Amino acid sequence: MTTPPRKPASGAMRHTPVVDPEVAKRERSARGWLHTAHFLTSAPQLQHLPAFDLPEIAFVGRSNAGKSTAINTLTQQTRLAFASKTPGRTQHINLFGVGKQKIDDAVLADLPGYGYAAVPREAKLRWQRVMGNYLITRENLRGVVLLCDPRHGLTELDDILLEVVRPRVEQGLKFLVLLTKADKLTRSDGAKALSIARLQAGGGEVKLFSALNQQGVDETAELLWRWAHPESPVGSAPAPAPAPEPDAETESKPGDSP
Repeated sequence: MTTPPRKPASGAMRHTPVVDPEVAKRERSARGWLHTAHFLTSAPQLQHLPAFDLPEIAFVGRSNAGKSTAINTLTQQTRLAFASKTPGRTQHINLFGVGKQKIDDAVLADLPGYGYAAVPREAKLRWQRVMGNYLITRENLRGVVLLCDPRHGLTELDDILLEVVRPRVEQGLKFLVLLTKADKLTRSDGAKALSIARLQAGGGEVKLFSALNQQGVDETAELLWRWAHPESPVGSAPAPAPAPEPDAETESKPGDSP
């Protein structure tokens, strides 16, 4: 009697994605580039920001969307972006330079979180005006990363920001909706969140992102590299040193959950 073939073990059924070596090399290079990020200046008002010729990429989002954690994860630093213990209290625009060999070739802008209930109404309105003016008038702005907790989706305040930035996106400004804390979603919930956000993103890109399990980190880093170097084929520009291993402290940074 012929013995029936064994069923493969459950682990054998799992599909391990094949990673293109060239793609992996570009992603490592991009993360090494972001790891050079360092503090430049902080400004309480738009008029206090220095003018730069370097391409600038802004990070925006609600106070509880995990913005500081995302910046620290992308740069493999623990406290580059500071998360206040009271969300919404950090009300400055913080700029960080990025570039190998201490020569900056791009700027990251961390804009104040918005929408936190404990912040006085006057402060909310003032920062809505500051952020709106920044997104409309900042001449060297090349891209915007909107961070969103996919469990709550894009809120009314996020929609207002989208409307503000939409004309510049139509003129070529790069735009990414980064769905943070993706490790808290099931696979089906993640796919659903992506579909909904793509409908709302108005032509921008959408990615799932998790500081805890590093989902989407490499792809996002490589995308930001391309935004900052549009004239250079990916990987052709002088490559930064490979990124170090992510610091575990980044994933559990005080004041901002991953």
